[in-house]
Amino acid sequence: MADTMDGPRLHPVTRELAEGPNYAAMSTLLPSGQIQTHYIWVGTDGERLYVNTEPHRHKFKALERDPRVTLAIRDESDPYRFAEVRGRVVGTERGQAARDQIDELSRKYTGAPYPAEAVTSERVIVWIAPERQFING
Repeated sequence: MADTMDGPRLHPVTRELAEGPNYAAMSTLLPSGQIQTHYIWVGTDGERLYVNTEPHRHKFKALERDPRVTLAIRDESDPYRFAEVRGRVVGTERGQAARDQIDELSRKYTGAPYPAEAVTSERVIVWIAPERQFING
């Protein structure tokens, strides 16, 4: 079953997939206009999606230039079930909140806090509001 939804609310399937340990393919635009895609951990506050990265990463720099982003979150137990979310960055958050949040995401995906030695600069939360969603499954 496929379903399409426009607007600022998360589809229930999108919310369910983002709450679980399901990976997202995040696509952003390079300065050349080419698309780059990264596999990334994703979460939700129930209304928006979020990812957590570092400000020197290409994906973050791309989002600073152009806030449009697509996240395809797949159900790790059934890869044919997924939510594609087209949206835009509506805010970022740095500091201790971002550092704490990467620990929460790491626990969700790995069962352990994020290794301190893996942080090469500071962490930043990227908040994403949905504009269009396509649900398969």
